[in-house]
Amino acid sequence: MTPPELGPRVRGAGGVEIATYRLGGDGPPVILLHPTGFHGRCWLPLAPALTDHYSVWSIDQRGHGASGKALDGRYDDWSVFVDDLLAVVDALGEDKWRGIGHSLGGTVLLLAEQRRPGTFTDLCCYEPVVFPPLPPADSPHRRPSMSELARKRRPHFASRQEARDNFASKPPMQDFDPSALDAYVTYGFVDDPQGGVTLACARDDEASVYEGAPTSGIWDRLGGVRAPVTVLGGDNESESMARVIDIVARQLPRGVARRLKGLSHFGPFEDPFTVGRIAAEALGAP
Repeated sequence: MTPPELGPRVRGAGGVEIATYRLGGDGPPVILLHPTGFHGRCWLPLAPALTDHYSVWSIDQRGHGASGKALDGRYDDWSVFVDDLLAVVDALGEDKWRGIGHSLGGTVLLLAEQRRPGTFTDLCCYEPVVFPPLPPADSPHRRPSMSELARKRRPHFASRQEARDNFASKPPMQDFDPSALDAYVTYGFVDDPQGGVTLACARDDEASVYEGAPTSGIWDRLGGVRAPVTVLGGDNESESMARVIDIVARQLPRGVARRLKGLSHFGPFEDPFTVGRIAAEALGAP
């Protein structure tokens, strides 16, 4: 796996430093935002589907990868992720940005464009975390708590190889493309001074991000997202985010939904090239 080019470290909200990466290509700039618990270099397998058309960037959102941590240890206010993103696009000095986001990343893109219209010419969001008003029994965040599951995640392994073997043996990562799993493990762990490797995104940090999902406010702001948005998702409507992509697209002034056969919520890691190709088309690539 070829390491990406390191970009500048940008000061985001509260002075937290955000790591940026240039993944290659020439042309209009596109920024890729990862989901909770992952990192910006997880996009490495998908980037080749974009680099013929775009200059491709990604970031580690705060608390993830090589970016800084929140001083108060809290990540439940998703507006700070928006602050960070806007600081990055301003620092990189480009305009007419396009954006691709997955889960948390998709929501952050929508919030950013609603807050500062015209930042993005087009967006492609794979199952963004958007909770429509639903009866309590059906609300996605009423299901078993993602924050509780995050706090139970195994944080330490003897080596990256042991971590990879562990993830490859069980869902959801057993269905990942091998290159996507490699990228996650290679850059999603840090060397532990006591030996072995530890998750770069700490369990409590990941849990705190999940706890902010129901209060992001994005549902009530979808009407203010004026850029064209393609909402992608898998075809398993038993999954909470996949079930509502059509509803979300209808709430957007220029939204369309598209389901990808055989993919789950983790589609960008299950079939990165196909998702990347479709995302490139959604953003206007010929």
